[in-house]
Amino acid sequence: MTKNPTVLKWLEEMKELLGPKDVMWIDGSNEQTEALRKEACESGELIKLNQELLPDCYLHRTNPNDVARVEDRTFICTTKKEDAGPTNNWCAPDEMYKKLYNIARGSYNGKTMYIIPYSMGPIGSPLAKIGIEVTDSIYVVLNMLIMTRVSPEVMDVLGDSNDWVRCLHSRCDIDPEGRYICQFPEDNTIISVNSGYGGNVLLGKKCFALRIASYQGWKEGWMAEHMLILGLENPKGEVKYIAAAFPSACGKTNLAMLIPPEYLRKKGYKIWTVGDDIAWMRIGPDGRLYAINPENGFFGVAPGTNEKSNYNALASTKKGTIFTNVAHDLSNNTVWWEGLNKDLPQNANDWKGNKWDASKFNKADKSTYAANPNSRFTAPAKNCPCISEEFDKGEGVPISAIVFGGRRAKTAPLVYQSKSWENGVFVGSAMASETTAAAAGAVGVVRRDPMAMLPFCGYNMADYFQHWLDMGKKLGDKAPKIFNVNWFRTDDEGNFLWPGFGDNMRVLNWIIDRCEGNADAIETAIGYVPKPEDIDLTDLDMDMDTLKGILTVDKDMWLKECAEIEEHYKKFGDKLPKELREQLNTVKANLEK
Repeated sequence: MTKNPTVLKWLEEMKELLGPKDVMWIDGSNEQTEALRKEACESGELIKLNQELLPDCYLHRTNPNDVARVEDRTFICTTKKEDAGPTNNWCAPDEMYKKLYNIARGSYNGKTMYIIPYSMGPIGSPLAKIGIEVTDSIYVVLNMLIMTRVSPEVMDVLGDSNDWVRCLHSRCDIDPEGRYICQFPEDNTIISVNSGYGGNVLLGKKCFALRIASYQGWKEGWMAEHMLILGLENPKGEVKYIAAAFPSACGKTNLAMLIPPEYLRKKGYKIWTVGDDIAWMRIGPDGRLYAINPENGFFGVAPGTNEKSNYNALASTKKGTIFTNVAHDLSNNTVWWEGLNKDLPQNANDWKGNKWDASKFNKADKSTYAANPNSRFTAPAKNCPCISEEFDKGEGVPISAIVFGGRRAKTAPLVYQSKSWENGVFVGSAMASETTAAAAGAVGVVRRDPMAMLPFCGYNMADYFQHWLDMGKKLGDKAPKIFNVNWFRTDDEGNFLWPGFGDNMRVLNWIIDRCEGNADAIETAIGYVPKPEDIDLTDLDMDMDTLKGILTVDKDMWLKECAEIEEHYKKFGDKLPKELREQLNTVKANLEK
């Protein structure tokens, strides 16, 4: 498959360390994929689903001790501790290599070592990067075939270059005590041991596409961000692109695949999905910021996904999809999860493979659920009915606006625009969400998650903020405008005041109008909010007073917010860019005027 000396040397080292019985290069061909699916079904690693209703779809169950990302077991291993920063777990590379190699040594004994050459981004795109993952899991191979671009062409594009990411995965004993997901950004290396769950073992995803890539972007002058990318087409057929970052449970996938409300659909508005989770952004030849989605599929949360909440995501799962830890509906050999529909399956196995008793289901008690609350689907992006024609092109799409958001009951207005790029970086650095009943622990606690990158930034977050500021200087007047949205303002009874879902299109239209210089705004202490009459409420059961209410900026609440941001900034010490402290002081001064 390759004559690249750096690849061959590393693979020899891996073979010696892991001791496989056989070695197989993955080529992405249908024949090889079919043979692997057949083998995985024979061994019980996969269950073949109803091929008439769900062609090329399979069910997989992970070990019950291995159902989610393990942040306390995720490490950034840099020579200097300060390069990992205060928000990451750190270990010295020498020490961690030794520990991991001791765990992995001989773990492929009697097994096949699968070698997966893959491209993050369209193969050959100037914005793409290459990785090679070795694994002992067919489940990982089949997921990587969906989530990345796997082909012999990848090695042709790589040639003799050493610019590729080394990815070692070993299931070992699926022992939580020996479970580690480690990134070595200075070495372009990722090692994952003792897990079989997608988020920990599909090493092209968060490990490479965010933790390693964010470090690469810092060193090479580009950005790897936890952002969706969508194209908004107006009735004239013009498409403008938005990149947006949200913490979990804030409707990111729903926004990426939004279906405009009927009134705007009839006028000719459309949304095109470029990506639902990750954006890699570089400055193009014309000085603007261009973004690609480095992934080739969706790794989505199943519970709550249905025809009403996200029609396009559900449609994406209808063929070529691997479902993980959902319920198995035995009546027709399909899958089910809470929130899919109201019909509880009467003959089903739960996510652990045990008989499920629908009569004992209690919505308030997750232990009675048929599907794991973090159950997943891995679906090809090309299945999505609103996938953008730019998705596979590789040049990237020009970004007009960057949007941050969070779940705030009272503080943040429905939408506001930052006053400058520096002010926008401040907005992103202070991004926060309030915990919901869905999250463990107390409700309403404010959690800061800068740029939605807290678990995924591969280096010191203070340096990351500085990198954002530096990118703004390079972009100059061609920088995208930066906005903040909050779909989650509530009344005193806790009812949401904004309808959300498809109606978020009304806010996106105002954002694009602002970028194009076609909408006015009101200056407030924190940024520019819309004039209420500029948000189109046609066919919406909402009065102007309610809209005015969710666009207000409460001075006392924001002074309290500023005090909390001050506290949040303390953890970055002297490394915090002075521009961010100046922005905070300016907002405080504006509020106190």
